[in-house]
Amino acid sequence: MNKKLFIYILAVFSMLFWGLSFVWVKIVYLYYRPFTVVTVRLFLATILLLLYQNLFKTKQKVTLVDIPKFLLLAFFEPFCYFLGESFGMQYVSSTLASIIIATIPVFSPIFSFLFYREKLSKFGFLGLVISVLGIVLLVVDKNFNFNAPIKGILLLLFAVISAIGYGIVAKKLTFTYDSVTIIKYQNAFGFIYFLPFFLIFDFNHFLSVKPDIKLVANLLALTVFASVLAFVLFTKVLKEIGINSANIFTNLIPIFTAVFSFLILKESFNLQKISGIFLVVFGVFISQVKINQKLKLLKIKNVK
Repeated sequence: MNKKLFIYILAVFSMLFWGLSFVWVKIVYLYYRPFTVVTVRLFLATILLLLYQNLFKTKQKVTLVDIPKFLLLAFFEPFCYFLGESFGMQYVSSTLASIIIATIPVFSPIFSFLFYREKLSKFGFLGLVISVLGIVLLVVDKNFNFNAPIKGILLLLFAVISAIGYGIVAKKLTFTYDSVTIIKYQNAFGFIYFLPFFLIFDFNHFLSVKPDIKLVANLLALTVFASVLAFVLFTKVLKEIGINSANIFTNLIPIFTAVFSFLILKESFNLQKISGIFLVVFGVFISQVKINQKLKLLKIKNVK
């Protein structure tokens, strides 16, 4: 299989898992509060990655000088990102939340240019514009009025900015550490950040809930697919094609979320939403027709 095609497939799967995570979170929120959900996810994800590294003997030693970078990585995501996403989703639908998260490519080029001097190709810029138009169609109603609680929107935009910060820090670490090591420390430090909040605000409520198979299944899906596999795959994608090209794939998240929200959560799915989804998919396709060769040269310079 062509290497570039393989990387694109990894990107699509990571977006599928993140798209489904918005549905799984809505179901888990019927039982647990946000701090509980995030803390349990991070704890389980860290254990899984430790077991994986012990089983396959792939442990990597992290140098002391890089610990601050991992702490900053975990601060951006999962800590800040999950604060914005988890509480934002209490005010908006799964589909709308995923659409706002999909605006990451809109802001990402600004930050990646400042830090890495990466630039979007002409096709990348065109694909970005088309995708944004699709997102607009998904956000507004049939009368083109924007109706959503401002609190939820601001919290999710905070998650978007946090995700960009994560991508910038993560890319540097990919040249030294493998994806499993990065995600393990990211989740472990994230768990440490969230633990005090869980103990103070959610612990008593956590003890009062009686788990059933529906809760366990969705919580495990969040952990294995959204907190582990999606991040591992996306870290590899970041290393291969850069922040701008990788983040354009996040436009696929609302498509997956909309489809599964319709099938599982019974959210509405009209012609306008279908049109918006089509534009987003088309925009992603156009953006990947031709990647600017300068990105490859810049990536080589960054490695050096």
